[in-house]
Amino acid sequence: MLDANLKAQIKEHMQRLKKKITFEIDDRGHEKHQELLQMLQDIADTSQLITVEKVTNKLRSGVTFQILQEENPVGITFSGIPGGHEFSSLILATLQAGGVPLKLDESLQSLIKNFQGEMKFETIVSLDCHNCPEVVQALNQMALLNPGISHEMIDGGLFQEIVTERNVQGVPSVFLNGETFSNGKIEISDIIEKIQQDIPEASVSKEDVIQEDHTVDVAIIGGGPAGVSAAIYSARKGLDVMVIADRIGGQVKDTMGIENMISIPKTTGPELSNSMEQHLSDYKVTIRKNLKVKDIQTDQQRKILELNTGERVLAKTVIIATGAKWRQLGIPGEKENIGNGVAYCPHCDGPFFKDKDVIVVGGGNSGVEAALDLSGIVKSVKILEFMPEAKADQILLDKANATKNISMLTNVASQEITSKDGKVQGIQYKDRESGTESFIEAEGVFIQIGLVPNSDFVGDTLNLTKYGEIIVNDKCETNIPGVYACGDVTTVPYKQIVISMGEGAKAALSSYEYILMNFDEEEKAA
Repeated sequence: MLDANLKAQIKEHMQRLKKKITFEIDDRGHEKHQELLQMLQDIADTSQLITVEKVTNKLRSGVTFQILQEENPVGITFSGIPGGHEFSSLILATLQAGGVPLKLDESLQSLIKNFQGEMKFETIVSLDCHNCPEVVQALNQMALLNPGISHEMIDGGLFQEIVTERNVQGVPSVFLNGETFSNGKIEISDIIEKIQQDIPEASVSKEDVIQEDHTVDVAIIGGGPAGVSAAIYSARKGLDVMVIADRIGGQVKDTMGIENMISIPKTTGPELSNSMEQHLSDYKVTIRKNLKVKDIQTDQQRKILELNTGERVLAKTVIIATGAKWRQLGIPGEKENIGNGVAYCPHCDGPFFKDKDVIVVGGGNSGVEAALDLSGIVKSVKILEFMPEAKADQILLDKANATKNISMLTNVASQEITSKDGKVQGIQYKDRESGTESFIEAEGVFIQIGLVPNSDFVGDTLNLTKYGEIIVNDKCETNIPGVYACGDVTTVPYKQIVISMGEGAKAALSSYEYILMNFDEEEKAA
């Protein structure tokens, strides 16, 4: 099943195995059983430490297998053939179960190891979803770290009965102990935060996890274009720099097409994110991924950041570059139907609406781009725009107007997303000029109305606009000396990658100037 070139690449990776791995596959009849068995055998052929064993009526079906380390289950199960984007999840799980170290922050690993109780996660995926593997891989790592945690990847394409039973209309769809846990892409830091909030009894006291104070010159919160730019500029000044971020790339990582990066005619979000991380690795920068800052405290000499692991970071200066997230409509039926017809990512969830009528709320660039992406999959797309005229670039509007199954309504306000039996029926909206209310039938609603700044964690420490943007001046200074902000989280207009990068550089230079002016040579050397 696997070609010679791919098997050669796998063989090279599997040389890193340190422990015996077994793929235990259920041998019940299934039309795809032999195909899965052949894939697993092909992988096993690349290392003497990997074997395939059959069991009967032990797992979910004839296309289900689990991973064993030294004959003991590690808590990772795959139901379906993990091809496409999920093939990397299988290879990584095999390597990590075989003793290859996890690329997770040690304090985060300590936190996960100390979770109490049994947590059985299941993630329903599509093999075409580029976001699903990150969720699958995060939960697989958690299973490897804690014997009370298990995780099963379920291919929704092969297990339609589960998709129907659980009313799944978007991926990744995560269930915990049989109940809905999350819909859509979720970072490991968000998973941990949700466990801490929803299952407080699972968490242990801070004394039981790694706690250590770290002191740096510059603490940068956020790993998107602004944060990476700030980190590189700070490191080039010889400063001790720490980046604390959910992930490197930020919101950019979810963008599929980028054609306005000067000197780079065309790229994708994942490609640009990888390039940024590679560039960052060229410098002596401490990168703390998959972590969140819970609180900021300030005094004249040091800024104190409290992390979600209980650790503290003491910094001479802080640069906030946390970006933004998808804005929600805030109307009835929106949150209740996320994953059941309401979606925010057309790339991931579009295939679930093949040959169906859908609505895109938002007539800006992201909304029209989403409509164009969906038009090749769905039966029809109706764009709803709040303003009298759509705000998208003319080139995008021209493309939309030339696409037969796209239409647009302007000057309308969405009132409610209605559903029946767990599935979206459509949107109730009002004409803003006449006041007339109408209803559009649709099985899917994609919300594309912009972004919300990720500034909740700053509390009352910094001055914010009514929209949550951190107020900065032309040097990226906030109302607190030594605390800077840059990128989409701030009041700087035009939320663009190239602007965020420039603002990140500016924040770093301002931060360096502050250190020069406020710390003597001994403190700088220290």
